[in-house]
Amino acid sequence: MKSHKIHSGNGHASLLHGDCKNLLKNIKSNSIDLVVTSPPYDNLRTYNNQKPFTFEDFKEIASELNRVLKYGGTIVWVVGDAVLKGSESGTSFRQALYFKDIGFNLHDTMIYQKCGFQFPMTNRYQQVFEYMFVFTKGRPKTFNPLKDRKNKCAGEKLKGSERQRDGSLTLKRIKSVSKFGTRTNIWQINNGYMKTTTDKYAFEHPAMFPEQLAEDHILSWSNQQDTVLDPFMGAGTTGKASMKLNRNFIGIELDKSYFKISQKRINQSLNN
Repeated sequence: MKSHKIHSGNGHASLLHGDCKNLLKNIKSNSIDLVVTSPPYDNLRTYNNQKPFTFEDFKEIASELNRVLKYGGTIVWVVGDAVLKGSESGTSFRQALYFKDIGFNLHDTMIYQKCGFQFPMTNRYQQVFEYMFVFTKGRPKTFNPLKDRKNKCAGEKLKGSERQRDGSLTLKRIKSVSKFGTRTNIWQINNGYMKTTTDKYAFEHPAMFPEQLAEDHILSWSNQQDTVLDPFMGAGTTGKASMKLNRNFIGIELDKSYFKISQKRINQSLNN
């Protein structure tokens, strides 16, 4: 196992090179506040000729995540499905139901809506989203709602009333509508060239998810100095976002070339 430690004034990162099925066993039980990750989708990519990620692999990893996550902690599982003979595999749902089977709450089924699609479909509508399953171990201990949805009725005053036993209405309160409200669970996030990331490593990984996606989930489900884990670190997007937002980070990556990219991206982000 190769490891690399990064320290900043507001947190530290531990980057581990190897198979997360094995390396997760070295992480202390009940020590992780938040997991933000995107596992390999079926057999869509083999990532430099690595063996396919199977459902049995997933079950082992899910069990370890259950062990290392604190009570009240959250997992954000960003996942899609392969298309087999023109139809979706459904693996994402199998994974979600398995998390429930081992004791997690399916706290929310969120949608990551992309700004475009790769190839036109000929027999169904264009695929422009991925699932973001939010699992919690018990009641979530942290939720910091992002309030950036513009209210159409901003500035107006809403009257709240209560009906009495005799049928009459009594005015209880008058509330002004704020300019912004809490987001919905469908997130429209730009992806693609110079949108997924603005650094020079944009094309170094075939399935890098947007930095904004990682940042927004970290802000939503954790606080400063919490520990964030990504067992499928890839190009280090979750780690880069964690360090930027003053969280501690543990990342695991099997592929040697992607592990090196993660090291560079996270180190460089601290110097910008």
